[in-house]
Amino acid sequence: MRKGIRITAAAITSLALILGTAETALGSPNKAKNRYYYEERGDMIWEVHTSQKVIALTFDDGPDPFETEGILEVLHDYHAKCTFFAIGKRIAAYPDVARHVISEGHELANHTYNHVYFKTPVSGQQIQKELELTENEIVKVSGRHSSLFRPPGGMYDETMIDVSNSMGLKPVLWSWHQDTRDWNRPGVWNISSRVIRNARSGDIVLFHDHVHGQSQTKEALKIILPELEKRGFRFVTVSELIRLSDTQQAKTNRHLAY
Repeated sequence: MRKGIRITAAAITSLALILGTAETALGSPNKAKNRYYYEERGDMIWEVHTSQKVIALTFDDGPDPFETEGILEVLHDYHAKCTFFAIGKRIAAYPDVARHVISEGHELANHTYNHVYFKTPVSGQQIQKELELTENEIVKVSGRHSSLFRPPGGMYDETMIDVSNSMGLKPVLWSWHQDTRDWNRPGVWNISSRVIRNARSGDIVLFHDHVHGQSQTKEALKIILPELEKRGFRFVTVSELIRLSDTQQAKTNRHLAY
């Protein structure tokens, strides 16, 4: 009797393993909700797959009346278009700087109002309030809403992703090999060499246009931009980078074919 029970239990265990494997292969709802899960669904972006030689430079935590303006000068010299993930209360404090970002052809995007780190578990109501307050400031200086959002510290969970997407704000992080850590002021050479050494088509590079202490970002850009330009790269906004993805290009080509 006991022997029969042992055989049955073993059979059940084997069947469960087989079903579990099949469930994973079929993309079950229980699959790990990590970066690859959200990228596959199109709910969040770290970088873009594209055959075109384009890179998106992004700047967090501004606007800053000194640092942002200095960065804009360098970007202007190299005809680089970038995305600035701005803090709502800083847009309210420096609206003219935010307007200058826009007038130069750059993209102004949402980085929360108070630079809140959304540590798990996070309230959907708090996320929505932070994003709405910032959108209000963006509309004041630009006349329209943004379409992108970057969570401070890169912290995210399913609630944050669902809330931001429902508001029409696509969460954007950055290429893992392109975190310059310029906020820590590691040196102009360290910042520039990291970006240049790791540059790949479709990268999203993380910089900051507001740091504590004297920023090294502007000087690093003076090295990065001409070198990558020489290598054939173009500098585009994140929204343009998304449009240039292989997936979007294929959709456009299919549409034109009809």
